[in-house]
Amino acid sequence: MKLVFAGTPEVAVPALDALIASDRHEVAAVVTRPDAPAGRGRHLVASPVAERAEEAGIEVLKPRRPRDEDFLARLREIAPDCCPVVAYGALLPRTALDIPGHGWVNLHFSLLPAWRGAAPVQHAVMSGDEITGASTFLIEEGLDSGPVYGTVTELVRPTDTSGDLLTRLAFAGAGLLAATMDGIADGGLKAVPQPADGITLAPKLTVDDARVDWTAPALRVDRVVRGCTPAPGAWTVFRGERLKLVQATPAPARTDLAPGELGVGKNSVHVGTGSYAVELMWVQAQGKKPMRAADWARGARITAGERVGA
Repeated sequence: MKLVFAGTPEVAVPALDALIASDRHEVAAVVTRPDAPAGRGRHLVASPVAERAEEAGIEVLKPRRPRDEDFLARLREIAPDCCPVVAYGALLPRTALDIPGHGWVNLHFSLLPAWRGAAPVQHAVMSGDEITGASTFLIEEGLDSGPVYGTVTELVRPTDTSGDLLTRLAFAGAGLLAATMDGIADGGLKAVPQPADGITLAPKLTVDDARVDWTAPALRVDRVVRGCTPAPGAWTVFRGERLKLVQATPAPARTDLAPGELGVGKNSVHVGTGSYAVELMWVQAQGKKPMRAADWARGARITAGERVGA
């Protein structure tokens, strides 16, 4: 089939690579978000998908909005059979959805209908899911509600951050998306409507969502830290300034600390929660680089009874 691939961040690159490598399909063009400012100089930088497509000599389309008429006209000229999508980042209007004969097929990083929305992996980790996965489905105008072509499952490991899990799903999902394109081309793969039960939503996480509540149990604190890593980044407040929590781990043996109370040892930093403590492994103070929590504590000269989160 002739394909036009739509995607933007690094997590979409493995799927693009899998389709480029396929001898059954032609990636005629790539659709991605416009160049965005990045780095200290805030210079405009192309998306990871755009960079990969340019390396492969593939035409790159960067519409400001997918409803722009010049973009729609070019898409009609290319006349793709199908448009596979991975984390494109913009809503597709009906005028775009109707162009490819086999529609737009999205790779979504959850087992639909669970975790529909922008942050399925983060919500899976924060909710303590033991199994998640990826799904390919036909895009409709609803939120991740279209019929499903296929799924692949993935275990959520006890120490997984959302970044760890998303990396594994990106590669597993790339194979699923390529197989879905093969099945559609063969004519034997049919999409199945999602069940009405089991729908959960996964909206984009805000900075407020990533603030740790130290009155919550240690397992909840652990899930928030892992689920918000690398973005938006779990955080708390210490001495009136934001402290980012890069890595922490439950410490069931430590039960003597009140919620938010710091317990500093020679090479360890613990914080009390609503149950037992968590040990801070890596933190990042405001305006500083990430560092080991014990080094941060020595530099901050923490006194007995000091707390985070107040």
